[in-house]
Amino acid sequence: MDDDSGLTARPDDPEGVEELVERYGDRGYRLALRITGREEDAAEAVEHALQTATRAVDAFTGESELGSWIDRNVARAAYQRRERRQHVDESVLDEVVPPLDADDRHFAPMGDWSTRIDEPMLQGELRGILIEAMDALPADYRTALILYDVEGVSKLDIAEVLAVDVPAVSFLVHRARLFVRKRLFEYFESAGVA
Repeated sequence: MDDDSGLTARPDDPEGVEELVERYGDRGYRLALRITGREEDAAEAVEHALQTATRAVDAFTGESELGSWIDRNVARAAYQRRERRQHVDESVLDEVVPPLDADDRHFAPMGDWSTRIDEPMLQGELRGILIEAMDALPADYRTALILYDVEGVSKLDIAEVLAVDVPAVSFLVHRARLFVRKRLFEYFESAGVA
């Protein structure tokens, strides 16, 4: 069946499958690589999602619907691959969440290093710190953060990918942000910038 964009993909139609790979392969691979952190896992996630899309192409009527569906399937497959190989103690997140001030139960303030982020000499180092911080996150926290803050995916769609409810997605994104923020603060503090 042709959708509104003229896409025809069938498991027995190599040209249709090739068209899916052309349209969605690169975008899916970049997303999967951000989530998994490994080229092999990213390639497998994209392959799985595109094979699934090929089998279900009749269910789609428009390009945006199919593209969003493929993105969710790529994200789900990438998340599952990362989760399988990563065994992280989530208590590590408890250690980096900023402590609550004993008097008013608010997070204790951190130094303001935000004005230094755009300095050219820090750009390369910051990228490395961010990547290390995100790599240290458990799979569900990392996936939620990347999908929400980097890809702009809705919390409802992220909940579907992670098989959790929307409040759980909010919790995961919030905790992941705090974790990354703490790692950035530690970097700037050790560099005498904070």
